[in-house]
Amino acid sequence: MQANRRHFLAHITRLAGLASLTAALPGLSKVPLSHYPFALGVASGAPLPTGVVLWTRLIANPIAEQAFSTQAIAVRWEIAEDEHFRRIAAKGQATAVPELAHSIHVDASGLQPDRWYWYRFMAGDAVSPTARTRTAPLKETMPAALRFAVASCQHWEFGHYAAHRHIAAANPDLVAFLGDYIYEWGPYDLAHPSAPRQRNNESMTLAHYRARYAQYKSDPHLQAAHHAAPWILTWDDHEVANDYGRDRDEILSPSFHQRRAAAYQAFYEHMPVRLFSNQPGGFAQMRIYQRYGWGRLAQFHVLDSRQYRSYQACPVSGRGGSNSVTAHCRERSENRRTLLGHEQEQWLDQGFATSQAKWNILAQQTLMAQHSQLPIRKPEDGRFWTDGWDGYPAARKRLFDALQRHRPANPVVISGDVHAFYAADLRPDFIRPVSTGNPVIATEFCGTSITSSSRPQLRTDRYVAENPHIQYGRSDRRGFAIVELTPAKMNVHFMGLENVLRAESPASALASFVVEDGKPGVQRS
Repeated sequence: MQANRRHFLAHITRLAGLASLTAALPGLSKVPLSHYPFALGVASGAPLPTGVVLWTRLIANPIAEQAFSTQAIAVRWEIAEDEHFRRIAAKGQATAVPELAHSIHVDASGLQPDRWYWYRFMAGDAVSPTARTRTAPLKETMPAALRFAVASCQHWEFGHYAAHRHIAAANPDLVAFLGDYIYEWGPYDLAHPSAPRQRNNESMTLAHYRARYAQYKSDPHLQAAHHAAPWILTWDDHEVANDYGRDRDEILSPSFHQRRAAAYQAFYEHMPVRLFSNQPGGFAQMRIYQRYGWGRLAQFHVLDSRQYRSYQACPVSGRGGSNSVTAHCRERSENRRTLLGHEQEQWLDQGFATSQAKWNILAQQTLMAQHSQLPIRKPEDGRFWTDGWDGYPAARKRLFDALQRHRPANPVVISGDVHAFYAADLRPDFIRPVSTGNPVIATEFCGTSITSSSRPQLRTDRYVAENPHIQYGRSDRRGFAIVELTPAKMNVHFMGLENVLRAESPASALASFVVEDGKPGVQRS
């Protein structure tokens, strides 16, 4: 068993090394193309002041997920200062190899800071769609404004991606996607909504995950949102398996490390992310947490709350994953427990200590505010879901302590995962009265899902009533958030679809909020 694991890790590390070389390799083959190869569109992400990652994947049929070729394919790319490609800023050739599903990642460098660019790919006579991207401002400059969208949780079978059509139309500078880009299982039997909803066709292998990504990325509205602006991405659980934590899944599978590595590789193959060349373990241990600056205006601290966490506390006997627990679960409150892993906690602490940005944005997966399912009158009261921050109160306290110790300017948490809009004040102690020296230290805005279903609104209303630091909750609409940021304030608009089952559904602002510079906390605008 141990020898097999070593062989597996060596193989997955070799693939990661191959990924870092494909942009520099010459074209190995000029295979005639019998199908249009850019059916999944193109994308960009991880913007820096002088560079951005450009992505595409060659595929013949996204739904059938048939292999494009058994050979490596030469792909040309261009990035220009105008949409007609009269002023080429950079160009080159990359190689799409079958070991990485013929995906392409170009780290286009040498660009000018704080400006828009247009890019495209070419293979044979085929030309990809033209898309727009941009670079970040230089770190010493103060931009006048930043406009970005926040999105998460887009189960394919639960509705149309109308939200992405509206994101593209909003003309953002970037999109922050906070996890559950795919779901590892489906479909439900939507033709018989009263039938028991059981998972089937669950992804277990690299081929399965590739097929799910191809299915999702075939959607024209999702492609439009990728074509509109660069994305900053992190993952949550469903890119791998529901409620997984570190190297353990719900069914306690002894081979889960192989499944996780396959899922991580598929994520890389389909996302415009920058691969760390020195990461140990290749795709088996793929680092996704990173910082992205937007001049002196904003610093995005992008977190990974899945890969390094302690296992969920007090699971159901014989199972992994989440549970809802009361004070009888003493494991939940143990100081040693971590959601981010100790190395990432130290990295975040350092980021708070050194940030010179006017706004510090924690882009992370799930609701950070305490979210008790029962009234809390004394410390031992409450019922808590163990998969989120409520399952790791000591880790949350360490994060809050770091905020108070280093006092980075204007900390704001953006979240996803729970399929509901929430606006919350974050305090060092969610139980202690404000009058006892329990100030608001940060603000949280949690976006709802693109499509994934949620709880009834009456239940959310009850949660808001029982958790007074949560100022707003809305779970009956799907959608996204738009954030408008200036040095003086942050405006947040919760955008809800009228009907997620209609591709042409309109969207409207359900609620809007403002956070003023130097004044943490939720204000309605």
